[in-house]
Amino acid sequence: MDLILWRHADAKDAAGTTADADRELTTQGLRQAEQVAEWLRSQPLRKVVVLSSPARRAVQTAKALRLPVEVKSKLGIGAGTADLLSAAGWPDRPGAVILVSHQPALGRLASLLLAGTEADWTIKKGAVWWFTNRVRRDETQTVLRAVQCP
Repeated sequence: MDLILWRHADAKDAAGTTADADRELTTQGLRQAEQVAEWLRSQPLRKVVVLSSPARRAVQTAKALRLPVEVKSKLGIGAGTADLLSAAGWPDRPGAVILVSHQPALGRLASLLLAGTEADWTIKKGAVWWFTNRVRRDETQTVLRAVQCP
């Protein structure tokens, strides 16, 4: 299974009456999302499923891929690593899952996958971390295949 963690791109600051979940991407954020989406489209991914937080900035980021996007409330603001893993079906779902979500959950999940424990790692806005799993000598291993920033 391929698991791609994609942090939403740069978003506008919350204005007086704007709820956090309604914040949209800035002009720079739209460019970031398109750059990373172009890179993702060039990768040899199979059976791609795109799952997004319901926050507007995350959905806008995911839609840059020009693939169907499934919005999952468990990927929203305040999600935890268990929510992300559950939504993704890691490590058993066939193909590739792209999770578009938020900090700190994405960074904590990256830490859990690589170091075996949750820590407050930072994933930059608009960046992707691409993990895969494999079995070697009857041991399941997690591999970081790529990190791509806009």
